[in-house]
Amino acid sequence: MNSQTLIIYGILIGIPLILGVYAQMKVSGAFSRWKEVPIASGITGADAARQILDAAGIHRVEVLPIDTMLGDHYDPSSKKLCLSPDVYNGSSVAAVGIAAHEVGHAIQDERSYAPLHLRMAIVPITQFASQLLPFVILGGFLFHFTGLITLGIICYMVLTVFQLITLPVEFDASRRAKVILHQMGIVGTREETDGVNDVLDSAALTYVAAFVASLGNLIYLILARRSSEE
Repeated sequence: MNSQTLIIYGILIGIPLILGVYAQMKVSGAFSRWKEVPIASGITGADAARQILDAAGIHRVEVLPIDTMLGDHYDPSSKKLCLSPDVYNGSSVAAVGIAAHEVGHAIQDERSYAPLHLRMAIVPITQFASQLLPFVILGGFLFHFTGLITLGIICYMVLTVFQLITLPVEFDASRRAKVILHQMGIVGTREETDGVNDVLDSAALTYVAAFVASLGNLIYLILARRSSEE
């Protein structure tokens, strides 16, 4: 690997990696800080989620606890909103912010938000591409099979499109959460507003980092294929 290739690799792979580490540290730090700040209303994340769902007329979605830390998510296929222990049971600024964000996804589903349903539609092919990618990349670079590198490019194209579609889905869910929390009076003080914004904006950065990383890998593979053909 010559010096020029190393520089390109550092830019396309190294910088997204650093951004990803920074994003994870930021979201963990924001959550750790604001989970210690109690919400004035005294409401738990689970109760906040249920109240927001009911106010939106969404009664078929279950709010369930899970054991995975920061594994909070909404499953459109089963209509289940799953919250980690600190969010489900917590009466903190972080808990209600994250719970409201996940309810934002449930509202997207109920309102037939196009980017959410598009993301759901390409999940199977994205999962297949993710499972195939390590073998394709390893075989392509070890054995210099241009066809495998091309297949790797296709896989990364799928992943990059998925990450790109994810951005508006996540940003919109956070936007909905911030508005609803104020409208329902769950969040009232300036400190609580700042806390919710900090937690949700930090979480959004992780999705930006994932997109940048996927795009960087895609561009690098395209350049690698061109180099092998010269």
